[in-house]
Amino acid sequence: MNAPLVSIAPSRFPSIDVDALAARLHENAELALVDVREEGGIAGDGHIIFSVPLPLSRLELRAGSLLKRRAVPIVVTDSGPGDLAARAAAKLAELGFVDVSLLSGGVAAWAASGREVYTGSGAYSKAFGEFVEHAYGTPHISAEEFKGRVDAGERIVVLDGRTLQEFENFSVPGAHAVPNAELPLRAHDLITSPDDLVVVNCAGRTRSIIGAQALINAGLPNKVVALENGTMAWLANGWSLEHGRQAELQPPSNAALAQAKAAVAQLSHRFALSWIDEAALDRFRSEAEQRSLYVYDVRSKAEFEAGHLPDAHWAEGGQLVQGVDRWVGARNARIVVVDDEVGVRAAITASWLVQLGWGEVHALAVRQTGEGRLAGPDRPPLLRAPPSVETIAPAALKHELDAGAVTVIDLDTSLAYASGHIPGARFAVRARLDVSRDIEGGSAIVLTSADGILAAFAAAELAPRTGRSVRVLAGGTQAWRAAGLPLETGETALIHDADDVWRSPYQQSGDRLAAFKAYLDWEIGLLAQIERDPDLSFKVFP
Repeated sequence: MNAPLVSIAPSRFPSIDVDALAARLHENAELALVDVREEGGIAGDGHIIFSVPLPLSRLELRAGSLLKRRAVPIVVTDSGPGDLAARAAAKLAELGFVDVSLLSGGVAAWAASGREVYTGSGAYSKAFGEFVEHAYGTPHISAEEFKGRVDAGERIVVLDGRTLQEFENFSVPGAHAVPNAELPLRAHDLITSPDDLVVVNCAGRTRSIIGAQALINAGLPNKVVALENGTMAWLANGWSLEHGRQAELQPPSNAALAQAKAAVAQLSHRFALSWIDEAALDRFRSEAEQRSLYVYDVRSKAEFEAGHLPDAHWAEGGQLVQGVDRWVGARNARIVVVDDEVGVRAAITASWLVQLGWGEVHALAVRQTGEGRLAGPDRPPLLRAPPSVETIAPAALKHELDAGAVTVIDLDTSLAYASGHIPGARFAVRARLDVSRDIEGGSAIVLTSADGILAAFAAAELAPRTGRSVRVLAGGTQAWRAAGLPLETGETALIHDADDVWRSPYQQSGDRLAAFKAYLDWEIGLLAQIERDPDLSFKVFP
């Protein structure tokens, strides 16, 4: 077993057994169950479906977004047995969290009790997608039938419910980029006839199902279907995708806005949505030390950056539904989804969050620009400022590398490392890194990460425990790239296995079609798993 960065006695924190945890998960009180393994381990080895990923390696970067108040009850788990959870608990305590306990025996104990353990990434939301298709009878169309009808010249409008960036990477020929939460706002302007068949697609299954059902729930009169198994099915048939198509959202027409407002009324009635005003949000803010508050702006990134509430963070509505465990760390907390005055994106997002049953959901439709608003990109909150550490500029690092005087360790994800890293840099998983064991020789060490922030946190821990110079690349690998310095690609020098992240079937090496089949079998199999799981239930609205 890799030596820990910090030796922590597990007895420092109280423990909770699996039966007590299961009982607490059925209560209405707030609880954050955090799994502090690397995400590749969480997905590959299995996890408790109510847990949220908070890897120890990146805890300082993500805790502020996931955990909104210092008194929120937190249960920390790992695979068990081991010391990872105790180390993470100590770090949470250092950040000021006061109610931290450890799951006795970790996920292994949960499994040994006969309870369900889920593999894969985003299992909670993806299981919900399978549940939605089953509960509501969401119609679908096979790739073969879809292609045949397109080739026959039938009236078909294809809407891709993924993010704009994903669409630009690849898309079904002729599809329009309309991220899922945008569908009830923008689909109307792309449909020219009530006879048009509307097909919603994604890369696999979940967003196709959720997007198609969203349009049905919003009252679109056209026939709407999900493309069964998405672009995986398309590729499995040997058909080509388009790459690099520009994705841009156009302002909705007046007619589309009118239909969107009608959809707000329909969704609000059916799903009993709670609409609040700014005064109510102010009250929630005043109670934020007693009740965790998550405020997410569910509009497009461009709209958010043009103007938003000062305490709102950006979470594209479809992505919030697709991975609620990546955005909201505490169950039964308050979640406010914010939109412009039309409100349809907040309405559709809130309607899904209510059915997911993750927290107390409210929607707010409000002016987003002008007095009392901020502009600019989202800045995820840090609970503690990055420590002051010795840095080195990119040009100076290049000089030292050329002289063979330094060892560079890259703490970014293995995917980011493989896509482009400083030549000669070695990839490492921060939580596993032991300099005395992993880095031979006595050369100076420079740590880097995407923007240098993660590297600074790591350097502050490593420097006191090694007799070697430990510095941080100022601005991280982004600064190296911006300086026009060369990059190397591939997994060229790995200190640790590249199992820190979950790789989608599109990112896996080897037989891609076999990877597609394995993924689809897993996703479809989630329905049977949740049906036998007495701890999990979603909400159905007639």
